[in-house]
Amino acid sequence: MRQQAGARARARARAASFDLLRWAQLAAGLALTALALLWASQAFARSAPESFADLAEQVLPAVVNVSTTQKVPQDQQMQDLDEMFRDFLDRRDGAPPPQGPRGGTSLGSGFIIDPAGYIVTNNHVIEDADEIMVLTHDNEELKATIVGRDEKTDLALLKVEAGKPLPYVKWGDSDALRVGDWVMAIGNPFGLGGTVTAGILSARQRDINSGPYDDYMQTDASINRGNSGGPMFNMDGEVVGINTAIFSPSGGSVGIGFAIPSNLAKPIFAQIREFGKPKRGWLGVRIQTVSPELAEGLRLKEPKGALVASVTKDGPADKAGIKQGDVVLSFDGKEVTQMRGLPRIVAETPTGKETSVVVWRQGQEVSLKVTVGELTEEAEQRTLTSAQPQPGKTTTIDLLGVKLSAINDDLRQKFEIPADAAGVVVTEVAEGGPGAETDLRPGDVIVEVDQKPVNSPEEVEQRVKAAQDNGYRVVTLLVNRGGDFQWIAPKIGK
Repeated sequence: MRQQAGARARARARAASFDLLRWAQLAAGLALTALALLWASQAFARSAPESFADLAEQVLPAVVNVSTTQKVPQDQQMQDLDEMFRDFLDRRDGAPPPQGPRGGTSLGSGFIIDPAGYIVTNNHVIEDADEIMVLTHDNEELKATIVGRDEKTDLALLKVEAGKPLPYVKWGDSDALRVGDWVMAIGNPFGLGGTVTAGILSARQRDINSGPYDDYMQTDASINRGNSGGPMFNMDGEVVGINTAIFSPSGGSVGIGFAIPSNLAKPIFAQIREFGKPKRGWLGVRIQTVSPELAEGLRLKEPKGALVASVTKDGPADKAGIKQGDVVLSFDGKEVTQMRGLPRIVAETPTGKETSVVVWRQGQEVSLKVTVGELTEEAEQRTLTSAQPQPGKTTTIDLLGVKLSAINDDLRQKFEIPADAAGVVVTEVAEGGPGAETDLRPGDVIVEVDQKPVNSPEEVEQRVKAAQDNGYRVVTLLVNRGGDFQWIAPKIGK
């Protein structure tokens, strides 16, 4: 009995010891979990700054006010003066109006990026200016000259001679800024002088249709008229954007402002400073968006890339073997997710550089090498097409809802078809048909069907029918409309 009682006592002791160990392990685990949650909250939760005062004090001396004066033509001057002094002349009959040229003025902002006196602003702030004056933070007024400008991105670089090193700010990495991060803007709203506002980065990659390289950052920091050209700072006091535009039905801030990213602006200013103008890469293609219908017709899994509508003769793309109908998927190792991304990627590529380009061509990826040219202001050249077909009969293509004919002199004159155009001309479009739904028009010249040249209505019919027989719901047509090329994708099946 004593042995049994001792065994039971020892068992109870072991059980109690095990329970204490288990509770200790559980407590330790809970403590570790609490510590982990506390660390995570401290690591990822970003509260609002207690104050922006230290940051503002640090960068305000480098922000300037920019004012410009433009001379008004004499005839406009007299008209304006007549309106301005109408009441005065009514009261003081015979009082002569002021004589001499009268100037129009505009106000904006800027910031110093070099102690030697280089100042960044917007092109629209100093556009058409006869005189540019810069007012520094310590109220010193300096005359500025234009080093260079870029209308496509609305940027300009000024230079002042102060006779001493000026306070300046450094560029930051706009790509490192995340949506929701705090930003601070400084400018000259309504001519009030250095004004500080704060907010967050609201969105990225905004296209406001202001130019070919739109890639704006959106912020809710208050930006008004006069803020143009002023800096947007991150919390380290680095310039991550140039305040350029606002969306406002009333003309005042409604919390939607746009800034040019610093990573877009920096290389442009470096080139302006070195060459007096930006030097952009040039590919020599005209492109269009890949819609879901076009993606299906081109046998792409998803609508992405930039579809080549035409290729400039003897341009960089032509020499590299890029063809009409190719979809550019990547350039210089950078993926082209949207059509509007390609112009910026090409523009930022150094001229003369041999780089890789990947295109989608007839169901497969093709890698090519292209030597980037330099973009100039020359008029866009038209691409060459194949030899002229012989006139033939008119054919109705029910799957497209159109009537087609080979090009002849009468049709060329009737529809004003360019002399070098080749293909098959659309003579009629059935209302409500697939062609009408995709905006196919009489006078359009179908150059290719599914990226293959066509020279007769019969060829168009055969290729459209083949696409239907293979189970495709759409077919891609390359259309020449008055010398401009575009791709459309009418439906041919359900």
